[in-house]
Amino acid sequence: MHQQLPSVSAMSLKVAMSRPTDVIAAAAHPLTDDHQDYDGLMGLIGDRRLVMIGEASHGTHEFYRERVRITQRLIEEKGFTAVAVEGDWPDAYRINRYALGITADPDAETALRGFGRFPSWMWRNREVLHFVQWMRERNDAQTGQERKARFYGLDLYSLRASISSVIGYLDAVDPAEAQRARARYSCFDHVGANGHAYGYSVAAQRALPCENEVVEQLVELRRLAEHYLRSDGLAAEDAQFDAEQNAVVVRDAEEYYQQMYRATVSSWNLRDRHMAATLESLIGHLDRQFGHAKVVVWEHNSHIGDARATAMSHRGEFNIGQLVRQRHGSESFLIGFSTYDGSVTAATDWGNQPERMRVNPALDESHEALLHGVGLPNYWISTHGQRVHDVLSVPRLERAIGVVYRPHTERMSHYFQANMADQFDAVVHIDRTSALEPLERTEKWDRGEPPETYPSGL
Repeated sequence: MHQQLPSVSAMSLKVAMSRPTDVIAAAAHPLTDDHQDYDGLMGLIGDRRLVMIGEASHGTHEFYRERVRITQRLIEEKGFTAVAVEGDWPDAYRINRYALGITADPDAETALRGFGRFPSWMWRNREVLHFVQWMRERNDAQTGQERKARFYGLDLYSLRASISSVIGYLDAVDPAEAQRARARYSCFDHVGANGHAYGYSVAAQRALPCENEVVEQLVELRRLAEHYLRSDGLAAEDAQFDAEQNAVVVRDAEEYYQQMYRATVSSWNLRDRHMAATLESLIGHLDRQFGHAKVVVWEHNSHIGDARATAMSHRGEFNIGQLVRQRHGSESFLIGFSTYDGSVTAATDWGNQPERMRVNPALDESHEALLHGVGLPNYWISTHGQRVHDVLSVPRLERAIGVVYRPHTERMSHYFQANMADQFDAVVHIDRTSALEPLERTEKWDRGEPPETYPSGL
C-alpha cells in the first residue's frame, strides 16, 4: 500500500512555518502598553532573585521605558527591593537616600544631580526621573523597611567622589582616622584624584602608584567596622556599608585606571569583575538586614548578556552577566533589548554634547534584521523554547550602541557576533525606537536628527 503524500497546501504550510521569522512570530508576545503585556515574562521569572535587564544603547527612550515597566512589576509583585545600575556608587547612593526619604534633596531632579559627569543623560533623563519619583512615593506608603525599594550603583569611575565619601564618613565617626585617610589618599593629589590623569601619570610619567595606600585604607575601614557599628540600627549599618563600598571603588578604580594605559590585563574584565563583586556585596548586605534579597540589575546588553555566547569570549573577556550565571545559575534571568532603526541620544565622541541621532537600519545578517522581519512593532520573546532557541542560536551580528554612536563606521564600530539564544533568557524587540530625552537638552539635541545622508550598506 502506498503511503499517502501530504497535500500541497500542508507541505507549503510546513515549509512556511520552518522560516526563522515565522518561528519567532509564533512565539512572540506583542507589547501594547497594557499592564498584562509582561504576564508571561513574570511567569518565566518565577521566584528567581536576580533579574538583569539590558539595553542595546545608552540613549533609547523605549528601552528605559520598558525596563521601568518590568522593574515596577518585579517590585510590586515579586518582592524585589533593590535596583543596581551601571552607574557610580556615590551618585546612585544619593538616589537611594532620596528614595528612602532620608535626604535633604527636595525632589528627584535634585537627587539626580550627582550624575554630573559625561555621560550624564544615562541617568539624568525623563524616564529615570519618573521612576525615582515613583520609588519615593511607593516607599513613603510602606510601613516596613524590608519592603522599601532601594537604588545602588555598581560602577567604578568615581575615584574622586568615593575618596570624598570615605573621608566624610570618617569625619563623622572617627576624626583621627579621617586624618589618616586624607594622608593615604593624598597619593592622588598630584592629579586632583582624576582617574584618567592618574593612569597616564603612572604608565607614561613613571609616577608612583597608589596601590598600597588604597588597600591599606580599605583594610583599616574593615578592621574598625565593628567599632563604628556600636550604634545599633539600619542607619549605622547602611552608612558603614556605604563607606566600605566607596573604599572598594577607590581600590578597584586605582587598578582600573592603571590598566587603561597598559595591555597586560583587560580593563573591561576589571570593571565587570568589580561590578559583579559589588553586586555580591550588596546581596550579602541586604540578606543580613532583611533576609532573602531580590535585585534587579540595569546595564547595557554587552554587560548583562552572557559573554560566553558572544565574540567577547574569543578575546578573553567576560562580563557581569556571565559571572552572575556562573555563580547563581537558575536563580538568575537575563533580558536583552534590540531595535531595527529609529533615533538615539548619543555623542559623536567621548566627552562631546549629546545629540539626537538617526539609527541606521540594521544590517541584513543581524539578529535585529531577523527580529524586524517578524513584522510586529513591539514584542518580547523567550529564548527557552526549542524552536526559538534553534533559530536564535545561529551566530549572527548584533548591534551595540554605547554613549558614542558612529553611524558612518557602524559595522566596525557597533557590531559583534553573538548567539542570542544563549546570551539572554528573553529578548524585548522594539522595531523603531526614539531618542531618550535628557534633563539638560542641548541646542544640538533640540535640532533633532541629521539629514538622511548616511551611506547605505555599512
